[in-house]
Amino acid sequence: MSEQPDQQADHQPDRSEALKLPEAVRHVFDECRMVLPGIQALFGFQMIAVFNQGFREKLTSPEQRLHGAAILLVVLAIALVMAPAALHRRAEPRSVSDRFVRVASRLLLAAMLLLAVGLSIDVFVVTRIIWHSQTIAAAASAAAFCVFLFLWEAYPSIYRRRSSVQR
Repeated sequence: MSEQPDQQADHQPDRSEALKLPEAVRHVFDECRMVLPGIQALFGFQMIAVFNQGFREKLTSPEQRLHGAAILLVVLAIALVMAPAALHRRAEPRSVSDRFVRVASRLLLAAMLLLAVGLSIDVFVVTRIIWHSQTIAAAASAAAFCVFLFLWEAYPSIYRRRSSVQR
């Protein structure tokens, strides 16, 4: 039985090519543009929840404050995702630099961490309402945070190490 083309591709080393600086900047901006609408939609839903009648009826005062903290974290994430555009426009409007790519990447990664925490807090609040259990809510919240950390931090590190070993 012969190997399928997909299986053969897994055994071949990955090709890699360094990006030119203008392309790297374009990628950073594209990544920010892809993340921002989702964060803004989440923010909208978070705000709507506060004005719903059930907010005060179904959530305890500490849970309302937790949701408020989640909103603030999402607001900070939005600010961090939008910061590269403002930085570029104000500091280097007619040029690109390695430093800008590094700073913009750090801002985006910081935004993702704040987003992970904010989402995990809201997972706690919603799960507690649904299952009426703080234990289940804490477990669901921790699981969500672990998934975010794995997909956004651990797996990219593993991927990078594995890619550098194969070269």
